[in-house]
Amino acid sequence: MGGGHDHSARHDHSFDPGLVRWLTITAAVLAAATVAGIVALWPGDRSEVDIGSLGMSDTSYPATVTKVEEFTCPGVENLDPEAPTVTADAEPFDTTPDMCVQVTFRLDEGPDSGETRTLELIDVGSLPTISVGDGIVVPYLASADEAFQYSPQFERERAWPMLILATIFAGLVIIQGRLRGLSALAGLVASIGVIIVFVLPALVGGSPPVLVAVCAASLIAYLALYLAHGFSPLTTVALLGTLASLLLVTAISWTFTRLTMLSGASEETLYIRAFGGDLDFTGLLLAGMILGALGALDDMTVTQSSAVAELHAANPELGPRELYRRAIRIGRDHVASTVNTLALAYAGASLPLLLLFLSSERTVGRILTSEVVATEIVRTLVGSIGLVASVPLTTAHAARLVDGHINRPPVHESDPFATD
Repeated sequence: MGGGHDHSARHDHSFDPGLVRWLTITAAVLAAATVAGIVALWPGDRSEVDIGSLGMSDTSYPATVTKVEEFTCPGVENLDPEAPTVTADAEPFDTTPDMCVQVTFRLDEGPDSGETRTLELIDVGSLPTISVGDGIVVPYLASADEAFQYSPQFERERAWPMLILATIFAGLVIIQGRLRGLSALAGLVASIGVIIVFVLPALVGGSPPVLVAVCAASLIAYLALYLAHGFSPLTTVALLGTLASLLLVTAISWTFTRLTMLSGASEETLYIRAFGGDLDFTGLLLAGMILGALGALDDMTVTQSSAVAELHAANPELGPRELYRRAIRIGRDHVASTVNTLALAYAGASLPLLLLFLSSERTVGRILTSEVVATEIVRTLVGSIGLVASVPLTTAHAARLVDGHINRPPVHESDPFATD
């Protein structure tokens, strides 16, 4: 531990002390403003909405499929008695678009635990195969008649595969990043916690979505960066670069959401309106853009700060101008790949919708300017502008920071963000 402390001291003393002081004060002021905003916007008590009174299931119970039987769909006649019938034993849904099946399942929990129920699924040809032994989660509406208490809009049981995938992810992060990887996972958990504990209740409580998103994004940036990279001047540079770019993203997204007259309306908003939610859906759209840009921004700013530190460690004779020039080249490559990643991520998420639009014989121009597609385009472009802006801002401050003492001995094996 003592050796680690000595190394930290030597590493920190290499920074420009005046700039370190300025960065620390700025970060502290912004942290205080973030906390004040969180406190002011913290959701109070809110009345719960009885979604069962709206005819929607208010809970779900796990069940196990015990039987799957095909039956003739209503209104469909088999005009060819010689045609082979398709049973539900093998590949029942692959080539039968008009196929209907009756699913019998045993409830594993709930008021009818241990009992069996049946549901009829109409036109399931395009859905994945349902087999005996499959786990499902069935929506339950207590106020409905007994025959209609369980909804055919059930979900597959996905908990175990998702838990296994999450375990693999966490294990690889820890193996590769060791203590730093564990800290990054803690930052991830903290980020999700902020969204669940603060963002969602505050939005439901009627707080201004943009202010909620800005305060939440700032808090997440502090938690994620300092937990993952420790308290270091380089981390503070990355943090301030992230926050400055985030403010730019907020301003641009606000401007162009209004210029393009995006409403934020979607199928989900219909359910929210049904619950009696009087929400600003354009504001929710803006909030989503702000929070969505944050992950890519902190990745970019941390990378640029680290690149500057490593370049200076490799050659302490480099001045801030040369450090900036070399690191900005790394940033250009990173921007090019990250912007492409953002575009492909949004396109991939909207692929079924794009196929639907193309099949409707709309022109490409009409497709691109439709509400849903235009929203994703604006989201991608706004996030990309924030990424591009974060590179020179973060790189310039990092170059000035590490050039505080030109004779600092290079330490190639050290983490430039390390504090211990």
